Amino acid sequence: MKSLKIVVLAKQVPDTRNVGKDAMKADGTVNRAALAAIFNPEDLNALEQALRLKESFPGTTITLLTMGPGRAAEVIREGLYRGADGGVLLTDRAFAGADTLATSYALACAIRKIKDFDIIIAGRQAIDGDTAQVGPQVAEKLSVPQVTYVEEILGLKENKLTVKRRLERGVETVEVPLPCVLTVNSSAPDCRPRNAKALMKYKHARTVTERQDSSDDYITLYNDRPYLDIPEWSVNDIETDIEQLGLSGSPTKVKKIENIVFQAKETMVIRPDDENINSFMKELIDNHTLG
Repeated sequence: MKSLKIVVLAKQVPDTRNVGKDAMKADGTVNRAALAAIFNPEDLNALEQALRLKESFPGTTITLLTMGPGRAAEVIREGLYRGADGGVLLTDRAFAGADTLATSYALACAIRKIKDFDIIIAGRQAIDGDTAQVGPQVAEKLSVPQVTYVEEILGLKENKLTVKRRLERGVETVEVPLPCVLTVNSSAPDCRPRNAKALMKYKHARTVTERQDSSDDYITLYNDRPYLDIPEWSVNDIETDIEQLGLSGSPTKVKKIENIVFQAKETMVIRPDDENINSFMKELIDNHTLG
């Protein structure tokens, strides 16, 4: 039975599900300090699909790849706690300000360095951008087939994956040859929780920068357990055209951002009886709020 080499693209994002009045700065940019950083939800759905393939095909390995500041290494640890085998943090000031085009270029260059992948799996989109562009752009840059809106991987036969897609008006089942890129919907199964044994095994996993910044001395530990090392790649570690990275490689320009706060101007109290509820429903239908 074939073993697979899977790369999961993951992103650390601000938790936009709990946005308060301090979520935006005066200049209209996101105040990331006011929002908790989390594992992008649909990337967790993607990780679960990878873990199910690993269970079905012994010998399969899962590598997480994320791009961001040093703290984004937490995403890799979360993946390790759930069953991934390793990860790479792509971090450099040169990557800062990247739009989807520059981000997908950097990720594709990193994947070429990883080499020999069978499947790249990513979430459909990130909750801090909602563009759904990075996964397909990575596929184009690597010149491999792609399937978007994946809800479930049904099987693998003769080097072809059978995949169920959840579309707006129904479900589609398709076959795609390996290697390929898949982007996964939030309608896919949720990711499993942390595994207690994996948590204990990888709780000290760190990048070299994190180890240098830490006051704890675990030199002997990392020498004895090399699997605790999270590789940290900069621009100098991957073959890139510097002009296609960061702001210089990002044709998307934000001209204006408005911070809009919705406020209720009218309130209505409805008594919990049939007459009041029916009257309220009739009013909603008459003013075309419903129907």
